[in-house]
Amino acid sequence: KDKDGKMIFEKEKVLERWAEYVGELFADTRSSLPEPSNDRGPPIVKEEVEKAIKNSQLGKAPGEDGITTEMLKLLEDFGINKLTELFNLIYSSGEYPEDLLMSIFITLPKQPRATDCSNFRTISLMPHTLKIFLKIIQNRIGTKIDKEVGPTQFGFRPGSGTREGIFCYNIIAQKHLEVDK
Repeated sequence: KDKDGKMIFEKEKVLERWAEYVGELFADTRSSLPEPSNDRGPPIVKEEVEKAIKNSQLGKAPGEDGITTEMLKLLEDFGINKLTELFNLIYSSGEYPEDLLMSIFITLPKQPRATDCSNFRTISLMPHTLKIFLKIIQNRIGTKIDKEVGPTQFGFRPGSGTREGIFCYNIIAQKHLEVDK
């Protein structure tokens, strides 16, 4: 359906509606972007790239570039060194190659006979090379955050999710009930 709720049957118009919907869904609505920082940290090292590739899941669909995780795991020293160079170029300049920013969007209906775009789940197939780079950045951020976040923070951290927080609260509540407090 289009924005007005009218059914669309022409393929071109359906594709236009999806492009419009996905554009709205992922639009950056922040009023202002943070100023870029020159404090980027040390360059990415080969070991970080190797670790990120090693920890990548197998059997995932490739992005538009057709490169799979299995292909990346077969890289030897030369390939790892070239990836490390590419990642350091991106990391130092803040500019991504256009090919890495291309994703394929797949829509899966949440319910039978779905007609509204919002009744579909959108899956983005990103290039695995970009996923490796983002995994390295995420690991670096996680290391910094773990130093700053207190032990009572639950959620968004490995081994310290909301389930663990609820479990701790439940134990404290039971202990208090045992002593009539």
